[in-house]
Amino acid sequence: MQNLSAMDKNTLTEKEAELAARLAEFAAQNLNLDMTRGKPCPAQLDLSSNLLSAPGRHFKAADGSDCRNYGGLDGLPETKALFAEILETAAEHIIVGGNSSLTMMYDALVRAMLFGVPDGDGPWMRQGHLKFLCPSPGYDRHFAITEHLGFELIPVDMEEDGPDIPRIEELVAADASIRGIWCVPKYSNPTGVSYTDSVVKRLAAMPTAASDFRIMWDNAYAEHHLTGEADALLNILPLCQRAGHENRALVFASTSKMSLPGAGVAAMAANPENIADAKRHLGIQTIGPDKLNQLRHLALLPDLDRIRAHMRHHAEVIKPKFDAVQRVLHRELDGTGAATWTDPRGGYFVSLDTNDDGCAREALQLAAQTGVKFTAAGAPFPYGRDPRDRNIRIAPTFPALTEIETAIQVLATCVLLAVVRQRLRAE
Repeated sequence: MQNLSAMDKNTLTEKEAELAARLAEFAAQNLNLDMTRGKPCPAQLDLSSNLLSAPGRHFKAADGSDCRNYGGLDGLPETKALFAEILETAAEHIIVGGNSSLTMMYDALVRAMLFGVPDGDGPWMRQGHLKFLCPSPGYDRHFAITEHLGFELIPVDMEEDGPDIPRIEELVAADASIRGIWCVPKYSNPTGVSYTDSVVKRLAAMPTAASDFRIMWDNAYAEHHLTGEADALLNILPLCQRAGHENRALVFASTSKMSLPGAGVAAMAANPENIADAKRHLGIQTIGPDKLNQLRHLALLPDLDRIRAHMRHHAEVIKPKFDAVQRVLHRELDGTGAATWTDPRGGYFVSLDTNDDGCAREALQLAAQTGVKFTAAGAPFPYGRDPRDRNIRIAPTFPALTEIETAIQVLATCVLLAVVRQRLRAE
């Protein structure tokens, strides 16, 4: 297709009619396609079906304890050792939780609000108006946690190498009310960006006005590669320690998209002082996690080599879906000047930006009217507001391949139509 910038008003008007007619053809098919969330598909879940029969009648942990009973506040030693492999730390620096790392993040921030943190001056909730940095586009559920707890959310642009680190350094050095930052450092949600060595080092070392500044390091996609070449990511914990900020980073991971999202295992890694502080509160909150589920996962994924073999099977299932997204977007949008999009090497999403501001919401509304649903416009931004109204998150993992191809055709048509109408309004 001719570049839209080369079209005069008459040509744009003709193109609008052509695109509207094409969209009407899609609507006539009574589509009902859902691309709203990054969920594993049934074929991925089937890869972990052995969990449903494990651990059988094997109830004992490696230390001889009976996993049917109370205890094991911070997780089985062998589960801690497994997550230590994933997160490149020592087992004693790990706390194993329930099925959701998001729950562990929420709990960590609630503890900070109620009781404070090491290196701090007491409960955060007593220290006035607080703020949290939100690299955007980013993970909407992260932002929702800090909004729910009363933080002011400060957006920071995501760049090709990670969040805008000069802007972050400027903000945190000047404002003690900024208490933390959300990070998905590898195959970020939704852009697929992995933080470069320089960005990770600067986050670990940067001076902050708040002595108790925290990096919420959600390494959700540590082993979620789509290609044979995995992105490298520096380990932030020793970098913080070497910079004299031992307590700065809290690192999270889970098996949610390795095994069964509704029945996975999550973990937090941190330096010894943060771990001791968390365990002090956990000793009041719970008598112990689900250790039988930890045993189940150890039977399925006993070590990092087995995890990586397992995740290659996941990639075999979902990479054709990501390839379909790229193939259709290139076919429909190349040369039009309407949009750009990411081609991630891992993770769960593709991020598309319309080249004209003010088009994403209209494009997604058009798609919904056709029977194809995507994540709401603005969702990857604080307060659900995309300041330029141009970002669209695509989640290809759950639908069938044929559904993805149709959905992306619809999306491309809607993006083109929204951009054409925007330009006609500007004439």
